[in-house]
Amino acid sequence: MSAVTMAIVAAVVLVTSFLSGIFGMAGGLILLGVLLIILDVASAMILFGTTQLGANGWRAFLWRGHVVWRLIGGYVAGALAMFGFMKVAAFLPDKTMVYIGLGVLPIAGTFVPPAWRPDITRRFMPFACGAFIMALQLMAGAAGSVLDIFFQRSPLDRKAIVATKAVTQVIAHVCRIVYFGTFAIPGNDVLPWWVYVGAVALALAGTSLAAGVLHRMTDDSFRRWSRRLILTVSAVYLARGLWLLAAPAA
Repeated sequence: MSAVTMAIVAAVVLVTSFLSGIFGMAGGLILLGVLLIILDVASAMILFGTTQLGANGWRAFLWRGHVVWRLIGGYVAGALAMFGFMKVAAFLPDKTMVYIGLGVLPIAGTFVPPAWRPDITRRFMPFACGAFIMALQLMAGAAGSVLDIFFQRSPLDRKAIVATKAVTQVIAHVCRIVYFGTFAIPGNDVLPWWVYVGAVALALAGTSLAAGVLHRMTDDSFRRWSRRLILTVSAVYLARGLWLLAAPAA
């Protein structure tokens, strides 16, 4: 990457980590879309996973007192079961599929009728959530907004939602790095170690800056602005995916 490209990526990492630190999602959706413009799918997924691992890990630490740990075991079991299945299948999506997935899944998730939305705190739901989200993470890139569906009908407040989702995303991003790290990466897309270190440092900074904003938000404004942000970004990515589908050589 050129110096200008690295500066752009650095700025995007900082801003998107700030957004994710507030809403527990959305930032990753934006970051992955930008990385896919610059890198091939496997390289973008690894850098994205490393950056988000740092951001979510730090967010989980900052809000550790609000994590609902009883939900984590079932989520881990479901996620690892699906990871094993996907690893055997060795499926690598192309950019068109990832962009369309980034656009369609959040929009579809937002419009799921309230009565149909599962509650992550109900029996067997953590396992089902872990398996479903892991499949989406590996096939369509980012599934944070879909993950949110499992929390929208729960009795958890905004801090418990952000904290618990952060732990689940740490698990997802570790699996993402391992999964996409097994695919061949073009020589010109192999990134030096310091790029990953710098990206994680910026992710930690953005996450830390967001803590004060989350403290001042109400639960109602948290949910309202989350929805608006997700719909806007998703519409852009859906348009990009459809454009690539119509003109693959572009």
